[in-house]
Amino acid sequence: MSEVSPPTTDRIFGSHPILCDGAMGTMLYARGIFINRCFDELNLSEPKLVRDIHEEYLLAGAELLETNTFGANAIRLKRFGLEDKVAEINAAGVKLALEAANAIREKHAHHAYIAGALGPLGLPEPERDASIMTAAYREQVQALVDAGVDLLVVETMTSMAEAKAAIDAIHQVSTDLPIIAMVTVTDAGNVSDGTSPEEAAQRLAEWGANAIGCNCSDGPQLVLDTIERMRRVTSLPLAAMPNAGVPSCVDGRSIYLSSPEYLASFARKAMRLGATIIGGCCGTTPQHIRAMRSSVKAIQSQAQGIAQVGDKPTAALIAPAPLAERSQLGRRIATGEFITMVEIVPPKGFDSTRELEGARMLKRLGVHAINVPDSPRASTRMSASSLCLQIEQKVGIETIIHFTCRDRNLLGIQSDLLGAASLGMKNILCLTGDPPKMGNYPDATGVFDVDAVGLTRVLRDMNHGLDIGGQSIGASTGFVLACAANPGVPDLDLEVRRFAAKVEAGAEFAITQPVFDLKLLETFLKRIEGFRIPVVAGIWPLTSVKNAEFMKNDLKVRMPEQILHRMAAHAGTPEQSRAEGVRIAQEMLAEAQPMVQGVQVSAPFARYTAAAEVLEALLVPITAE
Repeated sequence: MSEVSPPTTDRIFGSHPILCDGAMGTMLYARGIFINRCFDELNLSEPKLVRDIHEEYLLAGAELLETNTFGANAIRLKRFGLEDKVAEINAAGVKLALEAANAIREKHAHHAYIAGALGPLGLPEPERDASIMTAAYREQVQALVDAGVDLLVVETMTSMAEAKAAIDAIHQVSTDLPIIAMVTVTDAGNVSDGTSPEEAAQRLAEWGANAIGCNCSDGPQLVLDTIERMRRVTSLPLAAMPNAGVPSCVDGRSIYLSSPEYLASFARKAMRLGATIIGGCCGTTPQHIRAMRSSVKAIQSQAQGIAQVGDKPTAALIAPAPLAERSQLGRRIATGEFITMVEIVPPKGFDSTRELEGARMLKRLGVHAINVPDSPRASTRMSASSLCLQIEQKVGIETIIHFTCRDRNLLGIQSDLLGAASLGMKNILCLTGDPPKMGNYPDATGVFDVDAVGLTRVLRDMNHGLDIGGQSIGASTGFVLACAANPGVPDLDLEVRRFAAKVEAGAEFAITQPVFDLKLLETFLKRIEGFRIPVVAGIWPLTSVKNAEFMKNDLKVRMPEQILHRMAAHAGTPEQSRAEGVRIAQEMLAEAQPMVQGVQVSAPFARYTAAAEVLEALLVPITAE
């Protein structure tokens, strides 16, 4: 056994939560290891790299390390010509985890368990012979046990037949070591072979697992749904280790955009559902585990009668002012008034004369607020905060500043937000941001320390007088928090889940992407009824059939064919095209108005008069400055 801590079933599978590590593959990939390499073989060729990652997870607070042996069975290693190195690779994986754990123990008095990781064999269904699968797992298990693991983790099982083979192999080698067995589920909520979470839980328990659960899958919400269903049919300890959401392609890489704060929220929810073994899978990093640690320690402290959270007490929370008192926009939202906004894009240079003139005109017409994007489509433009400040000071109309995570790390985010608060800017739209490759400097580096969900949490904490570390900033920032929504995305289930996460994080109203198909908006609004906040619909007055085709083909906006036909039928002159675009937008507004609490009208190519025409029926002109 390891020198780190004697394995006791009461500790690993007791009522108090234990924090596991996160992804190994994600970290290796981030360090330049190509995906066509055998990650398990790195135990032999790059031992320091693997050991360093283990140490990072331990320093982040992990109490259980999984060995880098997810695919270290003969069947998967054969793809790399390494099937004769099963024992060597697995023994090295245990050795590296033990070395990391002992090193951190000596320096920081931090104890950790070593879990031998067993992943799926990857065999197609016709080749899933029980005896062949059990033999492959038995060879790997023997190597892990001989090397001194404290327990074994059977994870990411897409087939119950493979799960049974792994558990049988463990029992054939050792009857003493505890077993955590986890399945992964599809969007339909079942294991890939069709087994329901309830049935999977019952089978895993019958086969001899000491703890059961769900890992990987398409993000935290699916894992939560799965363990909730498992809890109905079992009293065994539950394990929950999700991916960091569904990966997005950013600069050619798969990036998981669920923020550390979102995973911390997941940890709290998982523990409320009864999970006591918490960790992360693909896309999770030491930053995610560190954030989850606060949630786990909070539950541990509550169980021990300790009042503080984390290593140090956080500062006292400050109650923010009611929404109606934070800004004029907040008052309109709180009182249910229908809101009108127009989007003004910052200039490409530093002369904002045209934008200020547009804002003055819109203010005179009675528009409530100006929406200012933050370098949309990753193009280089004047900062949104600078234009917002000029509009508010020189024109006297409220703004909503778009704030993206793309260009700032967590330090920069907090600094810029504190600056915005000190300058009196109160309305913030939280966005992840377009990846740099979309813009005019595709080689620029995207930061993405957090996504829109994490940013919303940062703002919520600031509204309670705290920075991200729980330290006092002296007062509430008093921000009004907005989030984005896109009713027209292909994966509406994912959009609804992310919207729910944004609301849980603290969003107080939402602004949608431009809507051209109101059936999509209606469907989206029905899907969010259980966590509805005021919704402002995006309206875009098309300027030409080319503009409509660009929206459909390049921006992937759902564009009904009848709108394309209408724009094509009025393509005689630019004036005719723009007039038809305004008419379509007016119709969209009229139909959407009963469903939402406001509209944001874009001004394509800085045509602010077009936006004003769309809003004409709603505006009450201001007669005096």
